[in-house]
Amino acid sequence: MAAARWRGHNRRAEPGSPPKALMTAASRSLSVLAIADQADLAILRAEYDPAPTPPLPPQGRTAPGLPPPLPPARHTAGSPPTLLEPLLSTRSFIARPTQTGYAGITGYEGIYVHTDGVPSHHLPLLLTAFRYRFRQNLEAMSRHLVDDVAIGWDELGTDLLHGAPPALVAALTGGDQWPSRTLDNLITPDGAPPARMTVTDYTADEQDLQWGYILHPEGIEVISLLHEDIGPFVDWNTDPRTAFSDNPARWSSTAPPPVIQAPRIAAPQAAAGAATPARGVPAHPAARR
Repeated sequence: MAAARWRGHNRRAEPGSPPKALMTAASRSLSVLAIADQADLAILRAEYDPAPTPPLPPQGRTAPGLPPPLPPARHTAGSPPTLLEPLLSTRSFIARPTQTGYAGITGYEGIYVHTDGVPSHHLPLLLTAFRYRFRQNLEAMSRHLVDDVAIGWDELGTDLLHGAPPALVAALTGGDQWPSRTLDNLITPDGAPPARMTVTDYTADEQDLQWGYILHPEGIEVISLLHEDIGPFVDWNTDPRTAFSDNPARWSSTAPPPVIQAPRIAAPQAAAGAATPARGVPAHPAARR
């Protein structure tokens, strides 16, 4: 477990070196343990706390006082889910890069996001927001998402899609809308005002976070914090409808971002005259902390 979490040891190890190979093997073992733990929990709940099954009304009718049956789920086999597919309360952060990282390596400073922190949820919102709502103004986007938040984010919503073409919004959300929400009504045990939930490259390990998204000029660095403390870059020009994997073990700093399914039709381009972001994946040091 300690090897899998890295904890800053051998931070200068080169890809393919024995320390890096040990960390990769331990990370994959950690993923297996996490899957096994989820399976055990599902079995226990099914055995000891099953959901009650209401009696079925006659075919074609609904029970008195109940709403009509729900329509079938939007997601079908072979198609990527929309942003509104059920998601876990996965803790993450959004940050801007800094020049104060360990041993001169670029660090980051950001803000906590409480729910739905997986790449399949955050990346479509962030890529679309950069292109349309903020018109490729990364500084304005960073101020809104990081600097101007008093405590932290509860969740990111479809208000980040403002200005995007309706067809793109519908493809990402299935036509539903929900607002971004901040953690403004927290109550601390001693009644004191809650502290701002800042996340840095020095504190991320201690805050039990699972994913990090750093807003670089080149693109979004996605960090699977259970495995590494740096990650691959998703270029700002990436189509927001691209379906990315949520498997933490697949987000390696030495491999391209894991795409499940690429969109078949190119996404609409941003307004003419907007600055074109840099392309490509920049070189990384072996580790950040």
